[in-house]
Amino acid sequence: MKKILLTPVVLALSAIGSAQAQNRELNVICSAQAAWCNIIAVTFEKSQGVKVNMTLKGSGEAIAQILAERANPKTDVWFGGTGDPHLQAAEQNLTMEYKSPSLPQLHDWAQKQAAQSGYKTVGIYSGPLGFGYNTELMAKKKLPVPKTWGDLLKPEYKGEIQSANPASSGTAYTMVATLVQLMGEDKAFDYLKKLHGNIATYTRSGTGPIKAVARGEAAVSISFVHDGPGEKAQGFPLETITPADGTGAEIGSMSIIRGARNPEAAKLFYEWALTPSAQALGAATLQFQLPSNKATQVDPRVPDFRKIKLINYDYAKYGQTAERRRLIQRWEREVNSLPR
Repeated sequence: MKKILLTPVVLALSAIGSAQAQNRELNVICSAQAAWCNIIAVTFEKSQGVKVNMTLKGSGEAIAQILAERANPKTDVWFGGTGDPHLQAAEQNLTMEYKSPSLPQLHDWAQKQAAQSGYKTVGIYSGPLGFGYNTELMAKKKLPVPKTWGDLLKPEYKGEIQSANPASSGTAYTMVATLVQLMGEDKAFDYLKKLHGNIATYTRSGTGPIKAVARGEAAVSISFVHDGPGEKAQGFPLETITPADGTGAEIGSMSIIRGARNPEAAKLFYEWALTPSAQALGAATLQFQLPSNKATQVDPRVPDFRKIKLINYDYAKYGQTAERRRLIQRWEREVNSLPR
């Protein structure tokens, strides 16, 4: 008789899955793109028999809701969005320690994210920060393609750039933290003040600017560049570039909420979301972050990290609640208050 060896992940899924009869519902905040969130909910529900109640929120809004509900959590799992707010949630004890048996299958950066949080979050994807630009609008207005952060300060870009608001968007907070690490804090804020004069509008969502640029509502966005290929695949005249002088990258993360009403279903989802088949759903919905599971097939449209000048982003420091609050307050006080 042939022996069947079960991996720790399969055993974990089996053990967790046995509790499904008592946990047939799951409440998820999803901070990824809507199409990705929807296919995750549908696929998990069909494959695992657990009803998913999915709410879409940017990472800044997500952590605000989780903090507001800490005495009576209504969320079980927080999926996606930049890793800094997930680290802040872990620091504030809003999320639950859970050391997945899948961790050895993940890239080092994802494992490090888990370890830094005391295993209260885990990296599920990564993507670099850069610029999106509308090729048709740039040609029409005779604008050069920005290649460095400094290029965005040129007078010809006045009113042509969109960025998100760091108070509500993890993407924009990553921008602020990246510039602080790249330039030093005072020089970074001098830069942000000058950039403010060229910004047409600050959006609530981190994906808002690149969508606006794709549709010709602005010429340039400050965005995660993995959001570009999906817009281009829909026929929009969009290209992306990462700044030659260096940039940061997000580690999109996932956390189980402390005091979750459906903890076993939450663990089942957590393990499922770390599998290669679940992580491949991103590219299936035209989302091109680098998946954290090393066995996931990587779409050729995913940005090649080997060709990008990345800073040594300090996720532990800039994931601290006090540091995020301080930088956002300084941005509100010194930058957002200025006229444009």
